[in-house]
Amino acid sequence: MSKLSFPFLPLTTLDTLWFQVAGTLCNLRCHHCFISCSPENHTLGLLRYEQFAPHLEESVRHGVKEYYFTGGEPFINPDIFRILEATLAVGPATVLTNATRLSEEKVARLAQLRDASIYSLELRVSIDGFSPETNDPIRGEGTFAMAMSGVQMLVAGGFLPIITSMRSWPIQDDDSFLAEFRARLAEIGYLHPRMKLLPSLKIGQEAERDHGYEKYEFVTEQMMVGYDESLLLCHNSRVVSDKGVHVCPILVDKPDARLGSTLDDAMQGYRLRHQACSTCYTFGALCSNATGSGMEAARQSSAEPPAHMEKWKAALP
Repeated sequence: MSKLSFPFLPLTTLDTLWFQVAGTLCNLRCHHCFISCSPENHTLGLLRYEQFAPHLEESVRHGVKEYYFTGGEPFINPDIFRILEATLAVGPATVLTNATRLSEEKVARLAQLRDASIYSLELRVSIDGFSPETNDPIRGEGTFAMAMSGVQMLVAGGFLPIITSMRSWPIQDDDSFLAEFRARLAEIGYLHPRMKLLPSLKIGQEAERDHGYEKYEFVTEQMMVGYDESLLLCHNSRVVSDKGVHVCPILVDKPDARLGSTLDDAMQGYRLRHQACSTCYTFGALCSNATGSGMEAARQSSAEPPAHMEKWKAALP
């Protein structure tokens, strides 16, 4: 069997910066979470304002164009509004949330921040089914009702949240799923919803809920020949946590994905050695707000592994 050769992806520019503001702490314990966030997971802690501010200042020097805030659940961080206010002074911001901790007061504060800035403030809400029966087995009892209430408050506050769902059904059922979901969103006043379907990342809790990656599912150097590297987040993005700067949000809890303490340290490429990299390779635009031409192309293609993966699969015992 030939030795697997992992491709090296340079950092072309630092256009996007993520902040893991909640670390791996979350008020929920979703059964598909790829970094196993929960109220007890302190692998990564809250990123407080005093830790955040130097990285934001450094990012301006590097020419970062947009910012994302994730966790865990960002709204458990007591500094989140101060963090967003500082960010919106220099660029557009997106918050990824489960929307279960929103209130009318918090949405009003978000609207004030949005209206006071020349830059956009986006909210991405994770809901993994169009009903309690489809969502709650994954995200927890009662979470569908709480998340939909949060979406309703955001819409009333003038936001157009991006609804993201992890695909836990056959890809052929996308159209029927989206139709059901749009109907439920229309019931709460969100008539033209923005929606983003995500493939599952078979690490963390998702590997236990469903299954992990097959042993052939890696990205190889041969697979990168002729591939559009701009589809991969790590070619122009990095993520900051309370532990330092990492290559991407998906690998933020992997020790070898930590690149240093500052953005200057992280201005280096990375070898795509993790199996989760194969999901980004297949679908593209996985973490960004884009609904993703790469994801749509993957949706139209077969579910079989790429040809080069098949070669490695055949060579394995």
